[in-house]
Amino acid sequence: MYKFNSACARSLVLAAAAILGASFAPSACAHEPCAPAAAWTVPGGARIAAPEILARAAGAQVALLGETHDDPDHHRWELQTVAALAALHPKLVLGFEMFPRRVQPVLERWVAGELSEADFLKAVDWPQVWGYDAAFYLPLFHFARMNRVPMVALNVEHSFTRLVGAKGLAAVPQDQREGVSEPAAASEAYLARLFESYKQHPENKSSPPARSDPEFRHFVQAQQVWDRAMAQALADAAARNPDALVVGIMGSQHIAHGYGVPSQLASLGVKRVASLLPWSADSDCGDFSADLATAVFGLPPEPAEPAAPAPPLLGIQIEAVPAGIRVVAVNPGSIAAASGLQAEDVLTHAAGSAVKTTGDLRAIVVRMAPGTWLPLKATRQGAPIELTAKFPPAK
Repeated sequence: MYKFNSACARSLVLAAAAILGASFAPSACAHEPCAPAAAWTVPGGARIAAPEILARAAGAQVALLGETHDDPDHHRWELQTVAALAALHPKLVLGFEMFPRRVQPVLERWVAGELSEADFLKAVDWPQVWGYDAAFYLPLFHFARMNRVPMVALNVEHSFTRLVGAKGLAAVPQDQREGVSEPAAASEAYLARLFESYKQHPENKSSPPARSDPEFRHFVQAQQVWDRAMAQALADAAARNPDALVVGIMGSQHIAHGYGVPSQLASLGVKRVASLLPWSADSDCGDFSADLATAVFGLPPEPAEPAAPAPPLLGIQIEAVPAGIRVVAVNPGSIAAASGLQAEDVLTHAAGSAVKTTGDLRAIVVRMAPGTWLPLKATRQGAPIELTAKFPPAK
């Protein structure tokens, strides 16, 4: 998830599901918006009329639309843009980062009108494969169904990219790579951005890493596999549908500056690519360089509202396993660390309820009030243990 969300007086921090992000120096744009609201702008250039940029995108082989996954305005913009492209191009294909390849048959059944909304989300295992609020995405899914627009799963299993991140691509046998080919080499600029992200990981802050570290090389390979998988799925869709415009919906970090998916598409021979990004009103103009995207759409500022209290966090990275929820890592100084929870523990119950998916655990944690205690049951090396996570009182 790449979120353009810093004010001009601050550095911009970019994040991609804990795998991509970078900081940029602030720019002198405090009073001049670099992307005016309700208008398209060419980064490094000037405003461009909506019919002109949309016609340009509709004439491409692949159009990439970026988002911050939990920003409602980004999803509204995506629906608006897809609808506009559909009016200009007689045939569309929609590709989604949100789905791994294994659920492709379910997407086809949904578009054919064979599944209810609830059955569709259950069949794709939404809480496990993506986990963000489905309400953000359902309008676009319904658009595809109503208009019989084919939907394509662009992603691979999370376990694949996690294994690459832990051990490197060479450790993954060819028959377990889900058909993903060798990624094109990352540019020096992309490596620099990835290294800035890598340094921000909690485990790297106490002992500064080096770019020569094998762990960083594996981190880069995981990101490249992710980019390559989506680029390959888009290229395949374009080859199967030469008269269609293939639209890819994904996190903006996979698109920005041409480092990720656009670079991999170019190496696959897809040359006519349009990259379109939403631009939030509080974004840092220091990142508004000419190579950012084909064009960006300025979003209006959010109405001022009282700041909501941050949701409680245990401070763990998790994944579902057959026995429950495996703890991948525990953040130092977190509530989980204070409770005694450790990496490789497998959570089986929280607040007396069985937890079988990561969504089960998240739903329980977000309901915790400040100052309350959360009883946990887990196994550690096969032996049952009981722990208590104590949430601090409100300040």
